[in-house]
Amino acid sequence: MQSERLVRLTTAQAIVKFLENQFIKIDGQELRLCGGGFGIFGHGNVTCLGEAIYNSKDELPLYRGQNEQSMGFAAAAYTKQWLRKRFMFCTASAGPGTSNLLTSAALAHANRLPLLLLCGDTYLTRLPDPVLQQVEHFNNPSLGLNDAFKTVTRFWDRITHPAQVIQSLPQAIATMLDPADCGPAFIGLPQDVQGWCYNYPEQLFEKKVHRIRRSAPDKEDIKEAVKVLKTAKRPIIIAGGGVQYSGAVESLSEFAEAYKIPVVETIAGRANMVATHPLNIGPIGVTGSNSANNIAEKADVILAIGTRLQDFTTGSWTAFAQDAKFVSINAARFDAHKHLSLPVVADAKVAINSLHEALDGFQTAPDWTANAQKERQAWDDYVALNVSLDNGPNSYAQIIGVVNELCDPRDRIVTAAGGLPAEVNANWRTLNIGTVDIEFGFSCMGYEIAGGWGARIAQSEREQDSDTIVMVGDGSYLLLNSDIYSSVLSRKKLIIVVLDNGGFAVINKLQNNTGNESFNNLIADCPTIHEPFAVDFQSHATSMGANAETVQNPVEFAEAFRRAKQSDKTSVICMQVDPYDGWTDEGHTWWEVGTPEVSDSEKINAAHIDQEAGRRRQRKGV
Repeated sequence: MQSERLVRLTTAQAIVKFLENQFIKIDGQELRLCGGGFGIFGHGNVTCLGEAIYNSKDELPLYRGQNEQSMGFAAAAYTKQWLRKRFMFCTASAGPGTSNLLTSAALAHANRLPLLLLCGDTYLTRLPDPVLQQVEHFNNPSLGLNDAFKTVTRFWDRITHPAQVIQSLPQAIATMLDPADCGPAFIGLPQDVQGWCYNYPEQLFEKKVHRIRRSAPDKEDIKEAVKVLKTAKRPIIIAGGGVQYSGAVESLSEFAEAYKIPVVETIAGRANMVATHPLNIGPIGVTGSNSANNIAEKADVILAIGTRLQDFTTGSWTAFAQDAKFVSINAARFDAHKHLSLPVVADAKVAINSLHEALDGFQTAPDWTANAQKERQAWDDYVALNVSLDNGPNSYAQIIGVVNELCDPRDRIVTAAGGLPAEVNANWRTLNIGTVDIEFGFSCMGYEIAGGWGARIAQSEREQDSDTIVMVGDGSYLLLNSDIYSSVLSRKKLIIVVLDNGGFAVINKLQNNTGNESFNNLIADCPTIHEPFAVDFQSHATSMGANAETVQNPVEFAEAFRRAKQSDKTSVICMQVDPYDGWTDEGHTWWEVGTPEVSDSEKINAAHIDQEAGRRRQRKGV
């Protein structure tokens, strides 16, 4: 009997060697499952994990971050670009370096994105306790900072012995590749254990080619779904981000075309269809379109595919008729069962194809489809006016229109929290499938530039001649901008559009719309600020090595954008926009926000009554 072949490695070396040998086949090409990592070293990860990564730096390139939170955002955007088929790791030192990744983990968790966190931890032996940056709990010495990640990860482990790598790492990979349970995986690495050795079986480090599992739907679930769909007089499809992750875009179009069912898109599902597709009726929800929302409120059967039915999609569950029936296709059981939907727990592509075969003979009433298309044409006419350069003062919508007109169809658009996600969602006309990343699962300020950098890394691995275009407000820019420097250093060109409205204007808008006075959102309305002034974003971006210029209006912006397209270097274009005028006023459903029941302000009291009036249409789960 042949004895097992062993190789002696440290814990850190074993983790890196394992990652180095994980592969996935995409479009017939074998690629490393882990595209590399983002890292900032400190005493908790530099000596052991750093040594291991150095020896694999060609196979697993390490990008030096400027901020741990932005590293996590970049990794999230990277895996979005690869449709969750590849991921990056992030490594941070014990203490504040690791705690900075909490927000990134929450973003990945909310968006169901794979992200591997390799973070320093306190010494297992406790001999030097308490150590620098250690969080102590007097009555529970095993409890530390890293335990906080249990709430924002799908897989969590602390390696307390080198042998645990044999079990822990394959499980972390399995979690990140599971369509139903996908999300961030956290591995805590005590500083002493990182350097401890173990005789690992060589089999652990053999090349492994992974595949994404496609779960087939239960036949009875398909029968039940078909039964409901065949009763529909006014059906619609809500297409979420899961459609793209499943590779089901073509199946979705074929299914909708076969039965003439109107399709509306969630924010995560933007770019499931191009804007000119005759059955694309527009984005649905709080920041959606009149076209999608008007047909949604009349629909009798809603087929929800690959969506978690977040409140911005459902208008806090006021966007639909009380008696409308839901059929939900989702790889995750949790999402498929929401609001008493008829669940089809399965891969989106497989489930759509199964429905397609079983629904033979069904046809949507022509007048319903025609009415939906008429609504979409009316919305397109509104958007054309909204983005017009003659439409009032400088606005988000105007700049979105200019970029939409001048960009390459393959360019990727990245934006996140604030007013821009709503404006892009409502006004962007999709030119190509899968080219829009509106981070609204966690609605996270600061994602934009970091996410653009991560998306650009992934994009440059697939094609070189398209651009990544970041749209960011002044608030998010000031929160997290250092990856302008990262993009320049790594030669990952970005086009960054900075639209300055003098503070947190969209929250000021919400504040005003609920009867409140402007307070602490716009810089000019902060009582502790004595001499407000505009930030010189151009000089700031230039100091980080980017090309940068400031323009005064959309016409000048168009010329600057053309110059940025021609450049091979990160370019930042800055322009001031009006904080009060120029917002997209159409296309909104009701959204539940808490308002005071009583106030000394009559405006607030009136706004509360108006807000509560919208609740009459809220579904109670049936």
